[in-house]
Amino acid sequence: MKNSVYDCVILPLSKIHNRAGNITIVEGKRIFPLMCDAFIIFMTFPAVKTGAATPIKSFISSLLPPAAHSMYYLTTGRTKKIVTLNRPDYGVMVVPGIWRELFEFSSGAICLVLASQKYDQDDYLRSYEQFVNFRG
Repeated sequence: MKNSVYDCVILPLSKIHNRAGNITIVEGKRIFPLMCDAFIIFMTFPAVKTGAATPIKSFISSLLPPAAHSMYYLTTGRTKKIVTLNRPDYGVMVVPGIWRELFEFSSGAICLVLASQKYDQDDYLRSYEQFVNFRG
């Protein structure tokens, strides 16, 4: 697995502002040519870590906090990167083979996860020890 934490990038998303409020647009074809599934992480607490896993196939995900604040810990087992998202018009793209953990959710935070492939539970390594062995 050759992917690095530096391949995980922050994505500026399109935003429209008018008197009624703001709209963030996730342009699927621009961000994910093959965007397939989406899921939502909600009702988390600030002290809770969640999303500790890595997809091992050609699965690419974008983590977007539509509201509030959250942080992402990304690692290859050797290098690490921490990304803070606190604006609904930015997301982070996480490439396959990168361990990720979401933490420090603000109260009421909701995280929308967009995926390039259909969800397959067998595609995920959920143990950090398995992940380190997989990365070699």
